[in-house]
Amino acid sequence: MIVVDTNVIAGLYLGKEAPSVAEQVLVRDPRWAVPMLWRYEFRNVLAGEIRRSGMSFDRAVRIASLAEAQVRGREFIAPSEAVLELLSSTRCTAYDCEFVALARRMGVKLVTSDRQVLTSFPDTAVSPEAFVSH
Repeated sequence: MIVVDTNVIAGLYLGKEAPSVAEQVLVRDPRWAVPMLWRYEFRNVLAGEIRRSGMSFDRAVRIASLAEAQVRGREFIAPSEAVLELLSSTRCTAYDCEFVALARRMGVKLVTSDRQVLTSFPDTAVSPEAFVSH
């Protein structure tokens, strides 16, 4: 099991390249865990696709449903104390620290392409490319 951030999920369902690195991450480890926050971030990504790219409402709903099914049963609440502790030692957002805190709590890697998270938490975070190459 791994924790993935919202961008990895978006890459899987909205990726324009084939095969995307998100697909390779899925093949390597299909058991993705996420903090509950991911739903709100992903809906915001879909809103952008609807507004900027003309994605249809029906397609957005289908994609949301597929993404939700991918992580069903593996959505968790990161402890506030852990998130706030991480905030005190970095300039990462609280949103990013939710993913890091969850990965640490579960004792697994966080797969993310967020450069600030990768730099701030090299013991926990790994890029999708590095994850699939190991």
